[in-house]
Amino acid sequence: MEGWWQSLFAVGRGQCFSLEGGRRWRRNNIPVISLQQPWVGSMGDLLLEVQWVVGLSLVFERGFRALVGWYLWSCRWFRKRSSEVQSISQPELHSDQKKQPAKPSQHKKSHAKPHSHASDKDHNKKHHPLDVNTLKGHADLVDGLCFSPDGRSLATACADGIIRVFKLDDALSKSFKFLKISTPVGGPPVAVSFSDDASSLVVASQNLTGASLYMYGGVEKPKVSNESGQPAKVPLPEIKWEQHKIHEKLGILTLFGTKASYGTADGSAIIASCSEGTDIIIWHGKTGKNLGHVDTNQLKNNMAAISPNGRFIAAAAFTADVKVWEIVYSKDGSVKEVTKAMQLKGHKSAVTWLCFNPDSEQIITASKDGSIRIWNINVRYHMDEDPKTLKVFPIPLSGSSPHYDRLSLSPDGKILAATHGSTLQWLCVETGKVLETADKAHDDFITCIAWGPQVIPMGDKKVFILATASVDKKVKLWVAPSLDAS
Repeated sequence: MEGWWQSLFAVGRGQCFSLEGGRRWRRNNIPVISLQQPWVGSMGDLLLEVQWVVGLSLVFERGFRALVGWYLWSCRWFRKRSSEVQSISQPELHSDQKKQPAKPSQHKKSHAKPHSHASDKDHNKKHHPLDVNTLKGHADLVDGLCFSPDGRSLATACADGIIRVFKLDDALSKSFKFLKISTPVGGPPVAVSFSDDASSLVVASQNLTGASLYMYGGVEKPKVSNESGQPAKVPLPEIKWEQHKIHEKLGILTLFGTKASYGTADGSAIIASCSEGTDIIIWHGKTGKNLGHVDTNQLKNNMAAISPNGRFIAAAAFTADVKVWEIVYSKDGSVKEVTKAMQLKGHKSAVTWLCFNPDSEQIITASKDGSIRIWNINVRYHMDEDPKTLKVFPIPLSGSSPHYDRLSLSPDGKILAATHGSTLQWLCVETGKVLETADKAHDDFITCIAWGPQVIPMGDKKVFILATASVDKKVKLWVAPSLDAS
């Protein structure tokens, strides 16, 4: 085996490499054992020597790998400990604080910004002085609302499919108790109206097949207790009557109710439902009986209202004229018929909304012609006496075609609340002057407004309250402005 002194045997991972030149090689960054000396011996001795070299190479490789691994782990551990010690000793060097500028000296005034929580954002918004409270909890837009006859309950119709009846014990309350009524599956509620009292509620819903009416009884929870003094379990409101497809497949625009007190009326609650077509139907609040219907023959209705005493029905429609019908009662107090009474002519464009005054002798109309008119309807129309225009006021809004979307008259007949988009205004009925304006009363379009029929507590006093509903999922309570502003 002489002459092998120039040969190189490199052994690594159980393999033997023969390289010339006696260079030291690396395989996978691991040194390889090399023989760089002349070989003298037999082939058997050579095999024994090779086995010894292979074993030594494996031992060396594994040991070297273990040594390198321990070294790398030690470096990582020391770096981690070093960073922990640094963060404990210098807490002001956190990443989120390094970017902040240095704090001003203590003698300078603080300019710290308030927290950016949602509740704080609402609190920091400009608060209108007449805005007294907000009824929250609605999960979708609120289409309708209505006060109970005593003014202590407020029902809302929400597109989330739930009717909520709030108890208004104090307008300044931080939280209001309310009753939730889930409407039948298939159509969300679009309008509400109390029937005989605060315990009966008529709900209008809409689906693809048409509009329906439901009357719920037991809406107001009675204050009862059992023998132990604890409040007894109160049954949930139940449906007393229901009517379906009342306007064929058309939807309901408005739902107004009142207690009939004119002439020989028996004092029963009557409800007027106005469709988006041309028909209006009168319903008996307690039984759900159809008492009569009228057709406006004016292409398309905008809304319809019933007078507080239950005598008249008036409709605002596509045309500039307002039609008025009289509900005639029989001697036994029931509804006998509905006849055409008069027509209000004077506007030059479509009437968007109307409302009666508390004594049912006047009607206030708002038109797209930019005017408000107050009409006297206490006339002998049977003798062809025409209704008279008492006052005409310009609508105090800017724009090329100013008009109001909704109207509601205060129970004392002195203040007219009107809306346009998200703007809310209070006007003096006597002079037509603007008492107050809330340019951004809601964050979106105002869908419904109504005055409470009675004063309710607000702290240590009692006031009239106006409620507004909107697409922004909120219902707000407003106190009436002072008439001194006019």
